[in-house]
Amino acid sequence: MLIRGPQAAPNEGESGDGRADAALVAKICWYYFREGQTQDAIAQRLKMTRKRVNRILGDARESGFVQITIADPSGQRTELEEELIRKFNLRHAIVVPVPMGGTDVRSFIGAAAARYVAECLPPSGSLGITWGGTINAAAQNLPQRSGDGTRVVLMSGGLAESAPINPYDNATMIARALGARCYYLTAPMFAETAELRDILVASEPVRSVLAMVPSLDVALLSAIDLSEQSKALEYEVISRETRASLLEAGAVGDICGHYLDSSGKPLDHPLVQRTINPPIEHVLQIRHRILAAGGEHKVPIIRAGLLAGFGQVLVTDEAAASKLLD
Repeated sequence: MLIRGPQAAPNEGESGDGRADAALVAKICWYYFREGQTQDAIAQRLKMTRKRVNRILGDARESGFVQITIADPSGQRTELEEELIRKFNLRHAIVVPVPMGGTDVRSFIGAAAARYVAECLPPSGSLGITWGGTINAAAQNLPQRSGDGTRVVLMSGGLAESAPINPYDNATMIARALGARCYYLTAPMFAETAELRDILVASEPVRSVLAMVPSLDVALLSAIDLSEQSKALEYEVISRETRASLLEAGAVGDICGHYLDSSGKPLDHPLVQRTINPPIEHVLQIRHRILAAGGEHKVPIIRAGLLAGFGQVLVTDEAAASKLLD
């Protein structure tokens, strides 16, 4: 279902000219058509009558505001997106509504990120990805593309044990959707020692895959937080002891294996010395860098990532966007 912008907004609303606010219409359509929420639930959420919700949905269908496939929840930038662009000097920002009913926000951020990647990745282009649930959601929502010489490069090592979100699975799904050739870092996410890490990074094919990173066309990056809600803890990617050590060192999370403090400065922590990943300067050479992450608990690492330059484009949700602008 395609949700168009304010030029197609239906003639119903609270504004003085009788037209519904386009962002409000898009939000109602997103909740109803994309999330499957009931009209009663939407009315309670937005503090309006069910009758008004029903009328807006009906007008949206009749006017062409809602069409066949869902794209962006707003056809043009919202005020939040504009403010994010100004504050962090971004190329672009995409803000999706906060999901209702306890739905995982990563699903909707990933879907929005997938649509953006599909638009900006050139034919025969190259896409670098990191790991995480948002990347997994993007992989599940990428439009199919026939093989045209596209390459997908995994920019993190793998996990030794099966986990709900595995870097190799993410890379494979994205490569299949794009009809692309996939390049994996055939090494663990963390080596046992810094010395072993250096040996693995210097070996083939790890060295050759890492060498691709600076010349990639697009990077889709996720932000891994260190809050109590961190999936890195839940999936036992890091231990609680390691988390405590990182927090004590001032870390707020990591992007592509680079742990950052609240100002976006990379930290030299023992875990960093064992992480198999591209150098930060190589990641920052990628021409089009998309940071896709959301949830209020991830705001510190999202902000740090933007300050460090990891994201020229931000895909997030309303709650995180508002916190970023505080």
